[in-house]
Amino acid sequence: MHLPLNALRAFEAAARHLNLTRAAEELHVTQTAVSQHIRKLEDRVGKPLFRRLPRGLALTDEGNALLPAVAQSFGSLASALEKLADTRPREVLTVGAVGTFAVGWLLPRLRDFQQACPFVDLRLFTNNNRVDMAGEGLDLAIRFGDGAWHGTHADRILDAPLSVMCAPAMASGLHSAADLARQPLLRSYRADEWPAWFSAAGVPCPVVRGVVFDSSLTLAEAAAQGAGVALLPVPMFSRELRQGRLVQPYAQLLHRGGYWLTRLQSRPQTAAMAAFAGWLLERADSPKSLG
Repeated sequence: MHLPLNALRAFEAAARHLNLTRAAEELHVTQTAVSQHIRKLEDRVGKPLFRRLPRGLALTDEGNALLPAVAQSFGSLASALEKLADTRPREVLTVGAVGTFAVGWLLPRLRDFQQACPFVDLRLFTNNNRVDMAGEGLDLAIRFGDGAWHGTHADRILDAPLSVMCAPAMASGLHSAADLARQPLLRSYRADEWPAWFSAAGVPCPVVRGVVFDSSLTLAEAAAQGAGVALLPVPMFSRELRQGRLVQPYAQLLHRGGYWLTRLQSRPQTAAMAAFAGWLLERADSPKSLG
């Protein structure tokens, strides 16, 4: 089947702008040429695609039905051509990441990375913040802490203050920080977090005997299922907070560190490493990065 590509392009531009003059300027043709292409397409389908208004255009029902398919098709063609035009050789990039960061921040943005850096074949390994970059063959590692790792170059990705979180039903009985003494306090392997939070809140820390977890992911799931109260990094659980699975009964935050992108100082930086680092730090700096 012969597809009138010029006519379809003219239709898509006119439908997007709802203005023949602006469509013509975008396509670098005359307004008359755009009108002729649209008229030929309307003759082809046997129905009008636009209603001509005194100050522009309006799509008919038939035009509204055709536009999504045309726009998607041109978008797919543009994407395919961009990939073919990318002459950079494909590179494998091996990244280790704290599981909490991988699930809470990286995975929701993974498609964006693939589109931004199509020449990178990403290999992602998760850990609980204990990593041996040389021994595990990692190009880069995303860690939680203060950025001070011997022999390592570290770029700060984002801050991750800890907040008290729990299931909504449990939060109904929490009115002051002292009320936490009557609830199971779930713990990470960093034993000083609860004492530090209570100290910042100006309340004596009770004896903490809750279950110990080696991952904030399982810690958060236990809290969401009502097993107790947890201290969790706010940016990594924004989705659970929006969904209402977890709530923050207190405004008090505990600043204990952030997430860092690290590499061995002895490791030469490849194009894939630079591309991933540039993309990651740019997205993390965006106002929407914590959403």
